[in-house]
Amino acid sequence: MTTLFSFIILLGVLVTIHELGHFLAARSVGVHVEKFSIGMPPRIFAVTSLNDGWLLKIFFYKPKDGSLKWQPIFEKLIRKNNRIGSKTEYVIALLPLGGYVKMAGMLDESMDATFKNDDSEFMSKPLWAKIWILSAGVLMNTLLAFFIFSSIAYFQGTPEYSEDPIISELQEDMPAKNIGMLSGDQIIKINDQEISSWKDMTKVIHSNPEKEIKIVVKRDAQIKNFNIKTTSALVPRNGGVDTLGLIGISPHFYYNDLTFTESLLIGKNRTVSSFSLILSSLGMLFSGSASVSDLGGPIMIAQLAGQTAEAGLIPFFTFMALLSVNLALLNILPIPGLDGGHIFLHLIEGIIRRPLNLKTRMVIQQIGMAFLLVFMFTVIFSDISRLFN
Repeated sequence: MTTLFSFIILLGVLVTIHELGHFLAARSVGVHVEKFSIGMPPRIFAVTSLNDGWLLKIFFYKPKDGSLKWQPIFEKLIRKNNRIGSKTEYVIALLPLGGYVKMAGMLDESMDATFKNDDSEFMSKPLWAKIWILSAGVLMNTLLAFFIFSSIAYFQGTPEYSEDPIISELQEDMPAKNIGMLSGDQIIKINDQEISSWKDMTKVIHSNPEKEIKIVVKRDAQIKNFNIKTTSALVPRNGGVDTLGLIGISPHFYYNDLTFTESLLIGKNRTVSSFSLILSSLGMLFSGSASVSDLGGPIMIAQLAGQTAEAGLIPFFTFMALLSVNLALLNILPIPGLDGGHIFLHLIEGIIRRPLNLKTRMVIQQIGMAFLLVFMFTVIFSDISRLFN
């Protein structure tokens, strides 16, 4: 249940922040928002902003014409005299896997091509306003990551680790834990090489992936010998991939307090480095150093959400920040169907000084959606294969 709840909270926050960016940006330039939805259909809860009040609806299965149909089971008009409504429908939907903002006069993934040439329509706005609306979700996700990283830095402090080669923690299901090493063990030799610092130790272990090494530790007043086979992990380095040896140990960390200004600087640096990490990963994907099967989809995200939530609030919020950066970067890619694809089309229209015809835009949108569906299916298939293997 921890995995499910943490996954729902994680996606709920990220999607809400992203779509809120589009919503606020649209309202700021006078574009009418017809629907603001968190989650994917069917609707379970909806509030429509009306003149003189709000219309509340709750949806569920209800008998109609001899069969059960998903429809309103409860409706109530909440009155407030002299209120001017926006006629926007605010929706919470059943499936917590996305969300969307439906704006008047915008050709989006719904393929709704109804235009009235009204000033409140998206298509009636200048190019800068369209780009502002379309990029606002990405900006909000970036700001969320910056806020989380800065907050963690401020409340936790900046971590520094002890250079003493003394084990502080051991990871479950990793070689060191499995072989019987304990917290407090001091590593004094690896493969007959003297170890005087944590840096010396990691250098030797990292250079021996998937190999058996001999480790000598000092435990209390006793000397113990271990023969241990390292595991390995792939890390991006210099535009490629490096394989590092691991045994699943970590040093003792202590934290130095930060000022508010220092925490903002660290938040900025961690946000930028997160973008750099994802760009490096995409570079590995296109260069062939990594494959699509290495990518994680909803199942992997749910697993990591559960694991980080069980580890504590800081790991969970750190994962949320990293995923927010991931969402921002992927959404700004110039792929039809994504925010970046919409921006790219509007930039083309700005260059040629005329709008693309409706048929062309719909074909491009359909191609983009087909590509995204194939990509999503591939990633989910990899997720399922990884789960069973």
